[in-house]
Amino acid sequence: MKLGFIGCGNMATAILGGILKKQLLQPEEIIVSALHQETLDRAAKAYRVHTTLDNREAALADIVFLAVKPQFYQQVIEEIKDTVTQDQIIVSIAPGKTIETITSWFGKQVKLVRTMPNTPAMVGEGVTAVCPSDAVTKEELQKVLTYLECCGIAEVMSEHLLDAVVSVSGSSPAYVFMFIEALADGAVRDGIPRSQAYRLAAQAVLGSAKMVLETGKHPGELKDMVCSPAGTTIEAVAALEKAGFRNAVLSGMKACTDKTKSMR
Repeated sequence: MKLGFIGCGNMATAILGGILKKQLLQPEEIIVSALHQETLDRAAKAYRVHTTLDNREAALADIVFLAVKPQFYQQVIEEIKDTVTQDQIIVSIAPGKTIETITSWFGKQVKLVRTMPNTPAMVGEGVTAVCPSDAVTKEELQKVLTYLECCGIAEVMSEHLLDAVVSVSGSSPAYVFMFIEALADGAVRDGIPRSQAYRLAAQAVLGSAKMVLETGKHPGELKDMVCSPAGTTIEAVAALEKAGFRNAVLSGMKACTDKTKSMR
């Protein structure tokens, strides 16, 4: 089996779904394990992959994604550590769990790639920060990146930056959803029907993000392009600044990063 997933939540299904959509692997080359049979039944129906209740069976794959919640990492690793060999690649997606910590739980040197994905991977627009251990070769890292890029972009980064990545991309979809909801609430207040308000707000955020990525311009420059002298937009910007918009975002990110560090 080429690919194994221990855990079958949102991130696991986003990644394996992207891999199958891009036809990098066939369903029979992927095995998924989970705690509950109903979870496996859903995965088998949706993706036609192999399923098992035995994590050790999934841990026999060439590349194994540890896709369980962080609080269960040590327990699952204890279960599979005697099955895993030094020839396999282990991919972690747990915030706050360092390469050193995970390696110590295995009790031996393993080829480990630490990642921090986000939920937009579910629609093929995710971003995943990636940090390999020293035991991972360039060729092996590239193979992992190829799989991760099936559902968005992947950025190789130093491990000391991964706690900050949680706040800027891992958790930030929640902030963006709050912003979209607030935009829609404002539109509804001004008389726009709710369903239209959400579409308008979401598309405005999507288009704005695409402008940053595709033009390469500084966000401040793009903001200035919208702000005509004595116009409507600069009035809104001034009101947001007065309300502490930027500082609220920065404070939220700091709280997120601090919480991530406390999870080690």
